[in-house]
Amino acid sequence: MTLVRTSLRTILNEPRPDALERWFGDVTDPRERGEELARLDQERAARLAYLIGPPATARLVEPVDRNTAADFLGQLPLPTLIETIGRIRTDRAAAILREMPSPLVVEVLARLGRERSAPLRTVLAHPPTSAGAHMTPVFIALPADTPAEEAIERVRESAADGAVAFTLYVTGDDGELLGVVPFRALVLAPADRPVGELMRTRVIEVTAEADREEAARLLNAHDLAAIPVVADGRIVGVITADGVADIVEEEATEDAERQGGSAPLDVPYLHASPWKLWKKRILWLLVLFAAEAYTGTVLRHFEEELESAIALAFFIPLLIGTGGNTGTQITTTLIRAMATGEVALRDMGRVIRKEMGTGMLIAVAMAGAAMVRAWTLGVGPQVTLVVVLAVGAIVLWSALVSSILPLVLRRLGIDPAVVSAPFIATLVDGTGLIIYFEVAKLVLW
Repeated sequence: MTLVRTSLRTILNEPRPDALERWFGDVTDPRERGEELARLDQERAARLAYLIGPPATARLVEPVDRNTAADFLGQLPLPTLIETIGRIRTDRAAAILREMPSPLVVEVLARLGRERSAPLRTVLAHPPTSAGAHMTPVFIALPADTPAEEAIERVRESAADGAVAFTLYVTGDDGELLGVVPFRALVLAPADRPVGELMRTRVIEVTAEADREEAARLLNAHDLAAIPVVADGRIVGVITADGVADIVEEEATEDAERQGGSAPLDVPYLHASPWKLWKKRILWLLVLFAAEAYTGTVLRHFEEELESAIALAFFIPLLIGTGGNTGTQITTTLIRAMATGEVALRDMGRVIRKEMGTGMLIAVAMAGAAMVRAWTLGVGPQVTLVVVLAVGAIVLWSALVSSILPLVLRRLGIDPAVVSAPFIATLVDGTGLIIYFEVAKLVLW
């Protein structure tokens, strides 16, 4: 017997009490769920939300990407939208609201009620790439003299309201963060013991203005369940492992786009129009075009050398390609190591030594391959020597530049991901040609 897979259209056409649960069981991938939601027009979206109710609607949209969720919720009647937003966890609801038109967001916040809108306003007040934009401003904080028994009861009450229950924060009279108490320590302690005696005063924290990538790095590096977000020493929220997973995915996507020579998209690829893609790509392409133009200047400068030894032209694509490929490999590895906190500016000496050592080994291998290629073309021993020496020098030069540039850019406050594959290739193209022809001048003339 063939099993018919449940879809959202099935729920709309044949409403049954268990239909939504069957759909959740059949469609587990958030991307697939998002694709089905995106296919619903305004009438079907409103009917679906009416059939399943705001609690189920919140459960439906929370896992999907924020753009799809925003598009879907934006089609619902305002009362349904407001009630649904009120049931989504704060950091996720804020991310969805950022993708909605500003007038609609203002109206939603105004009608949502102060208790629910206040934490949302707190998160929305921070830039999208900051730690504060990804925090949950609902957490458990108690004075240091609170007995363990009372703290446990507070944890029970707060967890029901959606607060992060696996960690309790100890605060002073002005809300300053004093320490942290894991829930396990709370449970094992005597009932009358104050939480101030149980807390760890060494707290890994991040400021609300810090880059979201720094928050993700700290949480992963210290294997934490959550990391507190502070402003002027006062705790204002926490970032959980779920929030970090979103940060890591977004940062990885942005880095991949930058390394491809394009500005990051603000929306999923399928939501981007050709006009938006053009705007994100054209500036980089024009910059790279202008940078690449100087290779023509280099060739014209060495025009006489090329005319006297036309065989040199056979190897130009090979040489500049080798330099670009070498640099791309290094920058890709190095940028990833910098993103995970493995490498910093203080490690530049070690990075250069490592990459130059590796570069020497690569240069020897590539020079051997170049010698074989020159021999098969029958260009003669002198041109072969030029090619062999130039390949080795270009590989080493590319390794040096690619080892230094990302670290220097990070120190200047520039995202090192902009040292993308096209940028490194363009930089090495012209300088590699200069190396090639200068070697040729030394050997041939």
